[in-house]
Amino acid sequence: MLLKDKVAVITGGAGLNGLGFATAKLMASLGARVALLDLERARPAAAAAQLGNQHIGLVADVTDRSACEAAAQAVVARFGRIDTLVNNAGITQPVKTLEITGADYDRILDVSLRGTLYMSQAVLPTMQSQQSGSIVCISSVSAQRGGGIFGGPHYSAAKAGVLGLARAMAREFGAQGIRVNCVTPGLIETDITQGKLSPERKKEIEDTIPLARLGRAGDVAGACVFLASDLSGYCTGITLDVNGGMLIH
Repeated sequence: MLLKDKVAVITGGAGLNGLGFATAKLMASLGARVALLDLERARPAAAAAQLGNQHIGLVADVTDRSACEAAAQAVVARFGRIDTLVNNAGITQPVKTLEITGADYDRILDVSLRGTLYMSQAVLPTMQSQQSGSIVCISSVSAQRGGGIFGGPHYSAAKAGVLGLARAMAREFGAQGIRVNCVTPGLIETDITQGKLSPERKKEIEDTIPLARLGRAGDVAGACVFLASDLSGYCTGITLDVNGGMLIH
């Protein structure tokens, strides 16, 4: 199987309708052993149990560096290695520029950007010792087009920061066999979008997308699997668009 004997860590992965869990399911089906990381209220252990008893769920707040390090150590203790990290954890807030408070800014950037840094720092020593690894960072089309439908400007800024951070890490760690890449989803139907788009508004958006539909969590999962696998062995520092053609550039 494509990911046989690989160990994957996925942050923000316990939401059963989210991108992280969809990625976990696909990776598990392709032979990976998966560690789902999420906040306690998201019940990551219960989510991991749905994947099978060879997978684990760990409570970890990605804005807490010590929690990230403890989670990485627990994964290595259980599985002996870490082959892939999917930096999926993120939050959004639909506000305009003049409405953003300092607390709003800190909260959004802490999860998406600081969390990406802290969790990457936590797994990189293991990947360095292995001289191999793949880090996949979930950014957003919002970072590329300057705003989205459900995220404010501070969300766009956080996700744009993820692109820059990932590219810098790709340059720094490539010689050690560690690849770092980004996925930029468009509008994906998850819990974030459920009930927030009228049928009319959804149709309007779909009419602007060349593939004529909103994205599905599995669309993003497939991109993450590609970047985690040896199929993308000569790809690092890339941004892989998964937006149905919403943004073509």
